[in-house]
Amino acid sequence: GKYFTDNVVRSVWTKEAGWHDSELIAASASAGGLGINALHYGQSIFEGLKAYRHPDGGVYTFRPEANALRFQRSAHRLALPPVPTDLFIGAIETLVRQDEVWVPAGEDQALYLRPLEFGSEDALGVRPSMHVTFVLMASPVGAYFPQGVKPVSVWLSDDYVRAAPGGTGEAKCAGNY
Repeated sequence: GKYFTDNVVRSVWTKEAGWHDSELIAASASAGGLGINALHYGQSIFEGLKAYRHPDGGVYTFRPEANALRFQRSAHRLALPPVPTDLFIGAIETLVRQDEVWVPAGEDQALYLRPLEFGSEDALGVRPSMHVTFVLMASPVGAYFPQGVKPVSVWLSDDYVRAAPGGTGEAKCAGNY
């Protein structure tokens, strides 16, 4: 089924021009080709935050600046150009304003926002991408724990490690999830 709204905010980075061409576009127009760095070398990061509808009818996010800073730290670790805080916050404001009707009003419901940055250069080569795309997507969501917070079973492994000294464990990159 369809989980995300029809719109995204997309910005492009190139070595020559930096971040540019920010635009609200159809979600179907946001992807790159099959040779992009994100698919072959894992040069991809993401964040997650929510916009909530309040009793006054307004829609608000909670500490998006903190998400912007963590997104910048993840970008640095994956050799991606950091998205400036004003671009990150501006994308949130633009998309939430455009898709405000998608923000549910029920308790424990929100509009989930997924910032995504990936190497979008359509060329094979083991090096940082010279063309990078930042996309912000949105999806209405319900409670994370619909039946309330309850203990869960945890599986521990002696064979696999998510985070190791010098690794990418602190970065929110696709390879960690």
